[in-house]
Amino acid sequence: MSSERKSEVPIEIIIVGKNIKEIIAKKQMKVRIVAHDSDLDIESLRRYMTGKNIMGIDKIIKIAKALEVDISELFIGTSN
Repeated sequence: MSSERKSEVPIEIIIVGKNIKEIIAKKQMKVRIVAHDSDLDIESLRRYMTGKNIMGIDKIIKIAKALEVDISELFIGTSN
């Protein structure tokens, strides 16, 4: 059985994950704390940050709150 993804991850998802990672680094936060404050396990948050999992809007809202940023900051660079 192949573990390949059925469809390609949209670039916007990868950008949002990269933005989350950059905000965590910029604010010198710990991934485990952001995961906890987002009500996620650390591996789920890491998969979102690397674009391996697609997150729903509910997760995006929780992550933005944990990062103490406006949700729009997570989407910087996703529009043409």
